Amino acid sequence: MLYKFKSKATGDLILLDPQGRQFLSLIGKPVEPKGIIEPEHMVQAIAALQEAVKVEEAQQAHVAAQAQAEGHAPPKFEAVSLRQRCKPIIDMLQRCEKAGQAIVWGV
Repeated sequence: MLYKFKSKATGDLILLDPQGRQFLSLIGKPVEPKGIIEPEHMVQAIAALQEAVKVEEAQQAHVAAQAQAEGHAPPKFEAVSLRQRCKPIIDMLQRCEKAGQAIVWGV
């Protein structure tokens, strides 16, 4: 399944199923085929995504430091970080919030 996020203020943003589910979970939305993010909830959604990025980066730094301290090679993480995945979503949320436009998917 694809998640196609649409708004009058931006171009469409298409996410594959795992990334779409992750995004919705991170911002506290039910993982459903259809939904809406109202402008008044976008600041909270942006903050939730930014916090998730910080947590992931802190966890990765801790794991890498622990591996180095134990004399092991640093672990390999996903090729595309959560920060990179969230960038277009955060940009869309910021633009839509500023324009006062909702984001919908599955409609």
